[in-house]
Amino acid sequence: MEIILLENILKLGNIGDKVTVKNGYGRNFLLKQGKALRFTKQNLELVNKKKEELNKKNNEIKNKFIETAKLINNKIFTFYKESKENNDLYGSIKPKEITNLIKEKSNADVSPSQITLKSELNKIGSYKVDINFHSEVKAIISIKIDRVQSK
Repeated sequence: MEIILLENILKLGNIGDKVTVKNGYGRNFLLKQGKALRFTKQNLELVNKKKEELNKKNNEIKNKFIETAKLINNKIFTFYKESKENNDLYGSIKPKEITNLIKEKSNADVSPSQITLKSELNKIGSYKVDINFHSEVKAIISIKIDRVQSK
């Protein structure tokens, strides 16, 4: 499926680019979310006319994400969890829990879909977690998992 991008998308392209994607990805995500239009001559002309406006909107979104990234970049967020004797947790920590902790500690809005986990967070220790806010804005945080102190 050939589409025209209406916003910059990581590893795919920039505003106004004509790209080819799989039908399901194009139809179910890009078109549905308003991130792209089907490739036609009329849509190409429309995007070229609106390109300046789309770039302006993209920069506003990017600047908002830069502020959020500055709030949390290189910060350490600590979870206290129950664990087994071998330091395994009883369950792994999911992106939703991470976003809730970030919101609580830093008052920054991060959605679970922006969090990239390189491995499961299921043992006591420290982990680096990437947060992709925008195709040009990233932050790296540290997640530290400690044992709950017994009473």
